[in-house]
Amino acid sequence: MNVKAALALVVLLSALLVHAGSAFAVKPDEMLADPQLEARARGISEGLRCMVCQNQSIDESDADLARDLRLLVRERLKAGDSDAQVVDYVVSRYGEFVLLKPRLSAHTVLLWGAPLALLLVGGLTVFLSARGRRKEAPSLDAEEQARLDAILRND
Repeated sequence: MNVKAALALVVLLSALLVHAGSAFAVKPDEMLADPQLEARARGISEGLRCMVCQNQSIDESDADLARDLRLLVRERLKAGDSDAQVVDYVVSRYGEFVLLKPRLSAHTVLLWGAPLALLLVGGLTVFLSARGRRKEAPSLDAEEQARLDAILRND
């Protein structure tokens, strides 16, 4: 086996191992019998953040809280809620932080826009400050100009 083939095999196995971890997070006893409902539940779970892990969806996390949220999502779907209703219910209980992709709202625009606004204000302040400091050198009277010319001729 050449080096390229071995490297490709290692990359392939690594990718399978990375994706296999998320497949094991949802236990068989959590899964719904209806494949369509289960697919909806998995879709919703992929967009909800595990409050313990914080960088994983509840679909990928093995934490007890993630399991509870997965069961809650499935319970709400079995009760007849739409996907949006399930997400709204979870957000109402846990806040916007539970969403892996936050919704666009006034406070998220403020959150993402504030650094840009501060950068613009800082740049404008530096520009105006530098512009205000730029002063012309005072003009020389005839006697000072003659002395300067004499100094420059000697050098």
